[in-house]
Amino acid sequence: MKTSITTSATRAPDRSRHWHEAIASAYFPLDLRFREADRFSGDLTTWQFGDVSISRLTCDALQYLRLPHHFRAAREEEFLVTVPAKAEVFFSQCGREVTCRPGGFFLERSSEPYQFSHSEAADMWVLKVEADALGGRMRAPDRFCTLQFEADNGAGGLFTDMLHLLPARFDGMTQEARTTVGRQLVDLLVLAIKADERVLTSGNSTVRSAHLARVEAYVRANLQDFRLDPERIAGACGISTRYLHELFRDTGDTIRNWIRIQRLSACREALADPGNVQTAAEIAYSWGFSDQTQFSRAFKAQFGLPPGEYRAMAAKGRMHG
Repeated sequence: MKTSITTSATRAPDRSRHWHEAIASAYFPLDLRFREADRFSGDLTTWQFGDVSISRLTCDALQYLRLPHHFRAAREEEFLVTVPAKAEVFFSQCGREVTCRPGGFFLERSSEPYQFSHSEAADMWVLKVEADALGGRMRAPDRFCTLQFEADNGAGGLFTDMLHLLPARFDGMTQEARTTVGRQLVDLLVLAIKADERVLTSGNSTVRSAHLARVEAYVRANLQDFRLDPERIAGACGISTRYLHELFRDTGDTIRNWIRIQRLSACREALADPGNVQTAAEIAYSWGFSDQTQFSRAFKAQFGLPPGEYRAMAAKGRMHG
């Protein structure tokens, strides 16, 4: 699905309301403060790639506020990734702030109040991704909100290159292809974030953070191995089992629960994949769940629907999209 919204055909007195509605539809509800509401000019185009959306937003100077009253009808948590192409952008959330210039990008989370503004006409690319999809690929992504990441080189350059390229290819893609490349774009985003040395040193101890990052990478690479357990993980990562449990205790989780959530997230992604012809039971088994009843119960507890209903809902969403 592709949608385009512009103020050019909107009467001056209606432009503020029109842009409020456009922003809420593309992202989530925000309060907007205009420099000159009647003269405001903006264009917003959004492309849907499965559960991921890419949008390009060009508009006059503006301030966006995410406030407590917006959470009364809050949806599931989402992250926005903003990549300025023209003019610098100011962002503040949870007592931290960043001024991001073209050549960088940063993350925002929907579940906390924030302030976002640009004092000049801006041109921005924005990726919207569900928190579950991002959290399934990296631990606690909210740690990295208000950090500016490189958008011009390395993994960050690959991410932004793909972000700019995909909309131009949108019309020639099948729905299945759009879903697949949307996931690949999120994978590139995670790669770009993890390549930043601040990610490795974002905990209380650089050494502990390095061990935890090594453990998480090993687990993700071996999720389909039925033999994956704390002893095997600790041995592969060169640490004691006791130390492994301590590392996860620091995160407020256990290693076994974290593995279970990673496997459930992998099953969820497989169930939503239109190209996956496996049954729900086969998917569960391939990701380490030997008891179908236990899997169905755990999946519903994590995502709110049993596996079969989730797959049907995902298929229906693609059909309507």
